Amino acid sequence: MTALHLFDLDGTLMFGSAAPVEISRQLGVGVEIAELERSFAACEITPHQFSAAVRELWSELTPAHVRAAFDGSPWLAGIRDVWQEIRERGDYCAVISLSPSFFVELLLEWGAHAAHGSVFPEVPFTRPVDLAGILTPEGKVGIADQLCARFGVTRGDCVAYGDSLTDAVLFEAVPRSVAVNARPYLAERATYVYEGRDLREAYQLVGLARPEVEAS
Repeated sequence: MTALHLFDLDGTLMFGSAAPVEISRQLGVGVEIAELERSFAACEITPHQFSAAVRELWSELTPAHVRAAFDGSPWLAGIRDVWQEIRERGDYCAVISLSPSFFVELLLEWGAHAAHGSVFPEVPFTRPVDLAGILTPEGKVGIADQLCARFGVTRGDCVAYGDSLTDAVLFEAVPRSVAVNARPYLAERATYVYEGRDLREAYQLVGLARPEVEAS
């Protein structure tokens, strides 16, 4: 059976942080993004409202800021190892995130077959956000279905990895899921639960990894 592994980014591949937080840190607007993150987590604002707000907050953003945020983020260990193993098995791996696509797509450099995020204007910004391109939790399932069609698999062949309420809809749509450093609400709904900083360990819970992928 060919498997499709679907990874969230914020709080899942990245330990205790998120792409908007790391980008905002580069711009010196950490306090402002913390308040937006709090409001979003409390469901006080929608993904569309959050994205429009961060577009304004990042008015001075440059590609150099984005690269520095990516390179300096607290990534889990073993991401490239896991994705290489997935490729060698003939399986597929993809990232689906509500974070900006210009950040998410950098993970293609690490071996993901696909990377989808909310569609933002090119950096530096000269246009407003097209809200039609902003992903929602339900939109993650739509992207997953597109990837299934692209790779010739079904939802039944998918494994989802996530950490928060925004991953719950996708967890319900696929048969296997891994809660990674997750909030209790999601952990209670996952097939497997992982706490730690090494994606190789989380991947092995699914039972598909070869022994040589084990973390040293």
